[in-house]
Amino acid sequence: MQASGKNAGLGLALVSAVAFGGSGVAAKPLIEAGLDPLHMVWLRVAGAALVLSPLAWRHRDLVRRKPLLLAGFGLVAVAGVQAFYFASLSRIPVGVALLLEYLGPSLLLGWIRFVQRKPVTRAAAAGAALAVVGLACVVEIWAGLSLDPLGVLLGVAAACCQAFYFVFADQGADGDDAPDPMGVIAYGMIVGALVMTALARPWQIDWRILGSDAAVGELRFPALVLLGWVVLIATVFAYLTGVVSVRKLSPQIAGVVACLEAVIATLLAWVLLGEHLSTPQIVGGALVLGGAFVAQTSRPTPPGAADPAVLDRETAKA
Repeated sequence: MQASGKNAGLGLALVSAVAFGGSGVAAKPLIEAGLDPLHMVWLRVAGAALVLSPLAWRHRDLVRRKPLLLAGFGLVAVAGVQAFYFASLSRIPVGVALLLEYLGPSLLLGWIRFVQRKPVTRAAAAGAALAVVGLACVVEIWAGLSLDPLGVLLGVAAACCQAFYFVFADQGADGDDAPDPMGVIAYGMIVGALVMTALARPWQIDWRILGSDAAVGELRFPALVLLGWVVLIATVFAYLTGVVSVRKLSPQIAGVVACLEAVIATLLAWVLLGEHLSTPQIVGGALVLGGAFVAQTSRPTPPGAADPAVLDRETAKA
């Protein structure tokens, strides 16, 4: 039963990574058509909040039961990731900002090990390290080594928010009063939309852009179709499958598998937008895939069990 649950969680994590990774190839044409990046984020989050509002009403008891969880998920896992990432983009290269954001899984392992004082398997740690090296190759970090310190700080803030996305997604999953993940996501989007409204000032959106077409490589699609993809697939579906995968796996494993999002986004940009991959990017993608594979082979430590590293030391002494 545990094996089947883990396989299902791994499948959902991969599906979520693909869905999240598809956001860029749909959002970038809209931005190139004249839509402000922050307005794009607001449309994404507000659209998802609107779609999920029936679920919010259905799970309205969560407002009374888990107000801090809902507020934290919306402020940090939704608005925080988006706002800090786009703020970092304004000061440092896109690839470097993306790499900094995806340091989240590594920061998550540090949180689990040193703050929560829970054991972290060697497979998860090795997978995270391999994925970070691979991501550095995918984004070709050496192309942007002269960095703005504030931009780097904003990118690290995005990584911290991403790490807490997995912490919030797993919050209370094992308790008798476990919140329904769909309700958490619905209210998270509503809170995120309210925060992004103050940041993005959507009343300044040029709505005429959404009534025209946008170029995706050599093809053209209605802007509303691309926006619908970003909202329904790359946000609603991606968050739902992502949170459920964390519940079935663990934050540390799901976090490493989520690094595949950057690889998938790069591959889709190659195929659909004509953004060709270099040899280091292809090698980096293989490293991220390898890191995700290594991480998913780890086995969660049962409650009360000794830290695997401690067991290894004791065995060596014997």
